[in-house]
Amino acid sequence: MTRHAIPTLTLGDLADRLGARLVGDADRRVGGLATLRDAGPDEIAFLANRTYLKDLPATRAAAVLLHSQHAEACPVARLELDNPYLGYAALSRLFDPLVGREPSGVHPSAVVDPTATLGARVEIGPQAVIEAGVELGDDVVVGPGSVVGADTLIGAGSRLHANVTVYHGVAIGRRVILHSGSVIGGDGFGFAHDGARWHKIAQLGGVVLGDDVEVGSCSSIDRGALGDTVIGDDVKIDSQVQIAHNVQVGEHSALAGCVGIAGSTRVGRHCMLGGGVGLAGHLTICDGVQVTGMSLVTNSIHAPGVYSSGTGAMSNAQWRKNAVRFKQLDEIAKRLSRLEKQRDG
Repeated sequence: MTRHAIPTLTLGDLADRLGARLVGDADRRVGGLATLRDAGPDEIAFLANRTYLKDLPATRAAAVLLHSQHAEACPVARLELDNPYLGYAALSRLFDPLVGREPSGVHPSAVVDPTATLGARVEIGPQAVIEAGVELGDDVVVGPGSVVGADTLIGAGSRLHANVTVYHGVAIGRRVILHSGSVIGGDGFGFAHDGARWHKIAQLGGVVLGDDVEVGSCSSIDRGALGDTVIGDDVKIDSQVQIAHNVQVGEHSALAGCVGIAGSTRVGRHCMLGGGVGLAGHLTICDGVQVTGMSLVTNSIHAPGVYSSGTGAMSNAQWRKNAVRFKQLDEIAKRLSRLEKQRDG
């Protein structure tokens, strides 16, 4: 796999592609993207968070992408945009060394079943395995050591990085990115207990990933017990996330690292789950819900908004005192109720 050369682009090119207003030399060329503090004279920087405004006056960047309200403090050329963070996202893709690289085809050490269907410009890396009945769309990349199980469908432009495992009967949309170590379609945690031992319940459903989904490294999405586990279009899933069988996640939602969602829970559209959030099983979370980090949700949420649970960090001494008082809350509530009755009686 050869490394694609990072392009050099003029500030005029960048302004046109971003729809930005350029103040400076349109012919000045840049070959990279960096922070305000680290950028050199051949790189472009960006300002999307006021926290870093202090670094703007001393930047050595060739130009800075920023909002017009910060224009006067910029000592170099600038590209002005109403939403610099979205502009930064677009810039990052322009300088991505993986974009625009010529596909290298099927590596000789890859194992591809003769019944598999490969679209145009498909790339399959060393030691990858493509099982029977798989369909890979145009421009799909399957990284080294990855396995795609039987009868799985992968849409055009999707990429599996190294050592991804996709089980049988999974449907993956277009432009999906699966990072290393992710597992899609493993068995859900389904067992029946007879009082002495556990009996496995065969997981007969599949997994459906919509278009533009991204799954972080070492995350798992389990197949459904009967129906499918469904992840909607444009859902972004961080690393080390566990999604259990028959979960549904609505379009444009985002799940941060170490989120855990128990079986058959439904998460709506445009939801955001912070790091370490846990959702109990068989819940419904409506559209537009944000749950802050380390919260435990044990009941359905039917109104959009921001939800939190748990306590923030404090000194151990203070936490120990609060823990004792927490144990006393029920007795305090009962005493308060008795006092109120005496007052009102």
